[in-house]
Amino acid sequence: MGLLNTLWGLARKALIASGGLATLGFALLVSLQRKLVYVPSLPGAPRDVYPLLPEDPRLGLASEELWLRASDGVKLHAWLLSPKATGLLRGPTLLFFQENAGNIAHRLPNAKLLVNQLACNVLLLSYRGFGRSEGRPSEAGLLLDAQAALEHVRGRPELDASRVVLFGRSLGGAVAAALAASTPDGAAAVVLENTFTSIPEMAGVLMPALGALVGPGKPLRALVLDKWATLERITRVRAPVLLISSGRDEMVPPAHMRRLYAARTAARLPSEWLELPHASHMDAWQAGGEAYWGGLRRFLDKQGLLETR
Repeated sequence: MGLLNTLWGLARKALIASGGLATLGFALLVSLQRKLVYVPSLPGAPRDVYPLLPEDPRLGLASEELWLRASDGVKLHAWLLSPKATGLLRGPTLLFFQENAGNIAHRLPNAKLLVNQLACNVLLLSYRGFGRSEGRPSEAGLLLDAQAALEHVRGRPELDASRVVLFGRSLGGAVAAALAASTPDGAAAVVLENTFTSIPEMAGVLMPALGALVGPGKPLRALVLDKWATLERITRVRAPVLLISSGRDEMVPPAHMRRLYAARTAARLPSEWLELPHASHMDAWQAGGEAYWGGLRRFLDKQGLLETR
């Protein structure tokens, strides 16, 4: 984001004298917004190059490569992961919705721990336009992708459709909340980690000058194509929700997560809060240690979702 802030500053100085700030905001919103929200390729790495594969012996995972089809015809790549010693479990199946950058291969070390710590299956979904999936990312499109993943899991007779958990981190939390809100009986539980209240509000965090144009009640808010209004959707999620917040989140201010939790509690919806004071945006599953994994296990056990050992 540093380069974008620099470019924004230079362009603002060039245009403000001529009253062109609104024009600049319009141009940025129209031409760049989805490139800022969805970042399939990391620097120096094409989006479809996977640095790690599930069959790597260091992971110790059983895996099944999936090719799903969204309802609009877009072909999606995914992996269904389980313990190597047992294969697919009748315990919970966790649908993992990733952050906004990179591909599903970058999530494999995290997925390994989810499989082992929670004794669960994990479906890693590659959003459209990410990894080896077809299409271009958008809010409407990613919701269709998430629905395709959910339908696949619920249609597998060897999986327990009553033990589906939606897990999303950052952008993935917005995806999980949107799916849960639109499919009330689709999941037994939802986990949101370091998720924002909406894209317009995040614009004000990343680029304050742009936030002045697209924030609540601002003139160019209608031009935001993908709003990901998690705060509006969170009270339509009927399943129990665990909200995991990193105290040192350098990307999404922890206040966003507190507002999501406050909205849930005000609506008297089943919710639990887990705060990790020393974790940052991406490393809660590492920096949180047993507080993180114990919190996840307790939440899922409370819902009766964990595999009986």
